Amino acid sequence: MTRLGLKSPATSPKEPTHATAMPEPIAMIRVSKLMSERGMCSRREADEYIAKGWVMVNGSRVEELGTRAPHNAKITLTEKGLGVSKVTILINKPIGYVSGQAEDEYKPAITLVKPDNQFSEDKSKKVFIRQHLKGLAPAGRLDIDTTGLLVLTQDGRIAKKLIGQDTEIEKEYLVRVSGTLTESGMELLHHGLELDGKALKPAKVSWVNEDQLRFVLREGKKRQIRRMCEFVGLSVTGLKRVRIGRVTLSKLPIGQWRYLDDKELF
Repeated sequence: MTRLGLKSPATSPKEPTHATAMPEPIAMIRVSKLMSERGMCSRREADEYIAKGWVMVNGSRVEELGTRAPHNAKITLTEKGLGVSKVTILINKPIGYVSGQAEDEYKPAITLVKPDNQFSEDKSKKVFIRQHLKGLAPAGRLDIDTTGLLVLTQDGRIAKKLIGQDTEIEKEYLVRVSGTLTESGMELLHHGLELDGKALKPAKVSWVNEDQLRFVLREGKKRQIRRMCEFVGLSVTGLKRVRIGRVTLSKLPIGQWRYLDDKELF
């Protein structure tokens, strides 16, 4: 009989159960996306490297586009992949910028390499990422008061080709001058001058119009063209580099930059 006002006896509590938490599934991300996020290359380039067998994930070669990996996977490029992933950038350098490290409060040309300064007609299809600034260095210099084609590269092979001791790569300049150039002076510009006690290599020099000369050199001593002109009675009022080897300044606007296309060769 149940007594009114009294609670029924409590039932014995059950033993507590300890549920085992299931581990969270590991997020798998496309390898190409991981490579882009880490600044190794753009996603389009990553897909190209994967297709060519140049990408290794945790020591294994990736063989299929769309392959996914954990966010903390170790991703490396094969030796061949490392060679082609380095970028080279062409700048139309304005007056007032130095080619290399900042000096005397003048900004280095590399500060121009940012997305809003990239040439709209860049045919390389490369996408700017901050990794492209790492190790980027000038391969040849332009004076503060000289404009035109400046090469910045991550690729030591290109640097050596352009500025190595035995380079034969031509550099072409348009030079605005004032003064009178005699026939013998023109002959000296072609060959016969020396700077700092060393004979200069032969140069190609010709008139473009009444106040502008074209110089084609295979060397690049400090302020060489200005000093050559001084020797023959000319003053340089404007100097622009328009070509290095087979690569030209073309339509690249002053202060803008573009990538060297994979098919372009100096």
